[in-house]
Amino acid sequence: MASDTTDTAKAAKPVRRAPAGRKPRKGASPGVVRARKVWLWLTRRAAFRNLGPFVPVIALWWLVAEMGVFDEAFFVGPPRVVEEFGDLMEKGILPGYLTDSLTRLAYGVGFGLAIGLPMGFVVAMFAKVRRFFWPILLFFQAVADIAWLPIVIVWFGFSLTAVTFVIVYTIVFPLMLSVVAGVEQVPRELLRAARSLGASRTRVFFEVILPGALPSVAGGVRTGLGYGWRALVAAEIIVGTSGVGFMMFDARRVGDISQVFLGMAVLGILWYALDAMVLAPFERATVERWGMVRSLEADG
Repeated sequence: MASDTTDTAKAAKPVRRAPAGRKPRKGASPGVVRARKVWLWLTRRAAFRNLGPFVPVIALWWLVAEMGVFDEAFFVGPPRVVEEFGDLMEKGILPGYLTDSLTRLAYGVGFGLAIGLPMGFVVAMFAKVRRFFWPILLFFQAVADIAWLPIVIVWFGFSLTAVTFVIVYTIVFPLMLSVVAGVEQVPRELLRAARSLGASRTRVFFEVILPGALPSVAGGVRTGLGYGWRALVAAEIIVGTSGVGFMMFDARRVGDISQVFLGMAVLGILWYALDAMVLAPFERATVERWGMVRSLEADG
């Protein structure tokens, strides 16, 4: 009888099943199990997820340099770049160039957002304005920023104004197109519902149109800043007298290829940090807001 009870309890005991898509690992060695735990622990760490993909890239860069595939005058490895970084930091050259580049970017982004955001909403919300400006918008969107550099040099010379003009031009038009696309994505049912409840034009804009358009606006800001960052480097190479772009071009002139590699690394690291710490969280926040609007629409 006791044996029957034991057998029944064993039969009733729930059987642990492997997660869907995974087969139970039978006979896995302790080393494999430990390595799998370490891998799972690493993949849960933000630092590993953000920096881990760069490890094989740097390792390949290092390996190619050590193998001497290219002459050292044309290709240097990470140790030489790190050494150049320490040297320029100690002399104060790189901090000065970084400050100049970031100041120009701040001016350009500030003016670009101040012009592109209101103009984008005006073009999106007023049909007559849109019909008039839309062909002009598409025309200048197709003219590359670097095509303006010759005439900008004639107008403003080799100055901060010339660089700022190019950055602002690069940011404004993609931002305006994103704002127009975002306003068009706002459900018309929400607009009609708000107006039927007596909401004023101001409340409709701030409580319906603006939240609904924010995801597209956030994407436009992110894209515009990326274009502005590239335009900054191009402008500094051609019209700049300082900055990271100027440093890279001047290093090429004197044959110091390590400064060119360092400038490329600095540009990538700065943009990655800006995107990860500011732009991506801003875009996620706006998407969450848009999700709330969509849920309200579904409830209605």
